[in-house]
Amino acid sequence: MNEEQLKGKDFMDQSIPPSNEIDAALRPPSFADFTGQKKTLERLEVMVGAACTREEPLKHILLCGPPGLGKTTLAHIIGREMNREVRVTSGPVIDKPGDLAGLLTNLQEGDLLFIDEIHRIPKTVEEYLYSAMEDYRIDIMIDQGPNARSVRLDIPRFTLVGATTRVGLLTSPMRSRFTLQTRLDYYNRDDLTKIVLRSCNLLDCEINQAGADEIAGRARGTPRIANNLIHFARDFAQQRANGKISREIANEALELLEIDSRGLDEMDKRILRIIAENYKGGPVGLGTVAVAVGEEEHTLEEVNEPFLIQEGYLKRTSQGRMLTSKGWKITGLSEIQDPNSGQTTFI
Repeated sequence: MNEEQLKGKDFMDQSIPPSNEIDAALRPPSFADFTGQKKTLERLEVMVGAACTREEPLKHILLCGPPGLGKTTLAHIIGREMNREVRVTSGPVIDKPGDLAGLLTNLQEGDLLFIDEIHRIPKTVEEYLYSAMEDYRIDIMIDQGPNARSVRLDIPRFTLVGATTRVGLLTSPMRSRFTLQTRLDYYNRDDLTKIVLRSCNLLDCEINQAGADEIAGRARGTPRIANNLIHFARDFAQQRANGKISREIANEALELLEIDSRGLDEMDKRILRIIAENYKGGPVGLGTVAVAVGEEEHTLEEVNEPFLIQEGYLKRTSQGRMLTSKGWKITGLSEIQDPNSGQTTFI
């Protein structure tokens, strides 16, 4: 992969391999160590505490929100707090009922089954989950034609923890079977600064408060991105400075990645500028924007657009995407509307 591919969003969204022991250690091990998401944390603590007191399996939980905010981490914390095993899989992997049956029958009483991207489970498999979640049994068909028969499998009482970035794609019957549906939101700068300081301490990386604040301000409200930026800033500090991450060193490192002080990268700015220059600020369809910037539509929808909307640079309307006044400022252009014709131009 060349240097250009490692800049901006491409760098920030690289997944750290879960097998890496150092990076796995950055995940908070308990509710007490988890920073931010106070409402979600309180809800989970209540449910987990009650289940432990009654010595019964936890009710099913759905965690939703943008990627990198801690859904997987929370699932593992729940498992530790309950002193239960956490089995991890993802929606696209379970492509037929037999796969689901294999997972469920191998669970022990009280175990947690964590399904990431649960919205991508095929509908034929999803229907088998209904009886598993409610009655702890599944009925599967064996053979085909005249020899076909239904076999009922009893499964241990378990807890399904689902995670999704697109809760709207889940069917109503599926959503209704989760006792708790809770959303994780982008982190504020203060919480992210605490996360950066904690991660640097675990990595034995010297950083001051100002350096942590600089990284937090460019991490798009996402701990995963913050941790990725820490790794690069640490490398930069060791190669170009005395090994300590200050505000100045953090700024130089992140400018090298083309991530500005607002957390915007080159692709973000390109999206905003194309909407301004080519489509007069919108409205314009996301598919059209994707073609113009040379990126997949679903990538823009799941990676770039949420942050741009959250920060007020872009808005979604029934006709398409439109720049806000804040978005116009980023492009360096000015929006002018002719009072006679009603046409919008820019300078």
